[in-house]
Amino acid sequence: MQQNHSFGVNFMLHIDLICVGKLKESYLKSAISEYSKRLSKYCTLSIIEISDEPIPEKLNQIIIEDIKNKEGKKILKFCKKSSYLFVLDLKGHQFTSEEFAKEIENISLQSNSHITFVIGGSLGLSEEVLHSADKRICFSKMTFPHQLIRVFLLEQLFRSFKILNHETYHR
Repeated sequence: MQQNHSFGVNFMLHIDLICVGKLKESYLKSAISEYSKRLSKYCTLSIIEISDEPIPEKLNQIIIEDIKNKEGKKILKFCKKSSYLFVLDLKGHQFTSEEFAKEIENISLQSNSHITFVIGGSLGLSEEVLHSADKRICFSKMTFPHQLIRVFLLEQLFRSFKILNHETYHR
């Protein structure tokens, strides 16, 4: 086992990132790769991409809920029961970087060495996934492409580990 320098305990934090949809843009793939490499010093990271459901031209609330439910069932198959589950949701809690770092630290100190983050598809997350969450978080009230939010999340995780280790990182 590797020593986790952030918390001075003998376990390595495992972080799963479950995302609906595949990354297509090479510049985003490059950023994800860079942050994954940087994070490897602090945690074991797994990125799980699940297929998004086709969205028809004409949508109504029933079709939207059906698509979210189908994607939700796929998401939940990858959520480990023992993992602390964060879902990204526009109605979720907004943290400062320092608060987010403290949240990660507190979860790991509660003997939970596994954290899962879920980024839903373009229509959002099913009620079942939202209700399964330990915490709902929001990066911004603005709308961003879900693929870009992956980069934001990985950057904030990296920043959190830098903060927790009292290492310098641009502000």
